[in-house]
Amino acid sequence: MRLLIVEDEPKVARFIERGLREEHYAVDVAYDGEAGLDLALLHDYDLAILDVMLPRKDGFTVLQELRAAGRSCRVLMLTARDGVHDRVRGLDGGADDYLVKPFAFEELLARVRALLRRRADEPVVLCAADLELDLTSRKVTRAGKLLALSAKEFAVLEYLLRHQGAVISRTQLSEHVWDQHFDSMTNVIDVTLYHLRQKLDRDFPVPLIRTVRGAGYVLEAPEC
Repeated sequence: MRLLIVEDEPKVARFIERGLREEHYAVDVAYDGEAGLDLALLHDYDLAILDVMLPRKDGFTVLQELRAAGRSCRVLMLTARDGVHDRVRGLDGGADDYLVKPFAFEELLARVRALLRRRADEPVVLCAADLELDLTSRKVTRAGKLLALSAKEFAVLEYLLRHQGAVISRTQLSEHVWDQHFDSMTNVIDVTLYHLRQKLDRDFPVPLIRTVRGAGYVLEAPEC
């Protein structure tokens, strides 16, 4: 999952960024509203953490322009204001949740997880054939065997499972699993896929991940 933080207080931004990276999210950071909006329109984020009081463009304006552009990524707004009016304004403007500063990181993380799970048709466990990926426990099993995946391998597999049957390009993977500083010219994605496939397919009769030459990768399997 790739997240965006738009926060003008460097200490707060670094605090949130560090905590989210430790939870294995890919994270980009902007320190003003215009830069944050530019990033949000350029990349396909799964969630944005958006402060209200920002230089150049405030959070309400960023949110309004983001929604006007048709972007549907989840938005968690942060503010030092605890007035009902501000919370209502943010929620009515298209925010998915609201958190008042100061806050405990554990609460922010819980809200992030809840927002990322908030899809009417999304199960807690993603599966394909005898493969199961548990989003809550972050455990992956195949035919009942526990697979030890790295954080990036887990993220790649989650993205492939969410798009079963579709050919996923290296660009799509870099957009959703790595952050803006990722060098797409390296072979990191190919190496990650190689190790993932070794763990996922090597000891099982039916391979699940297939390379589509010149296009990307596809996870194909009978529905579970």
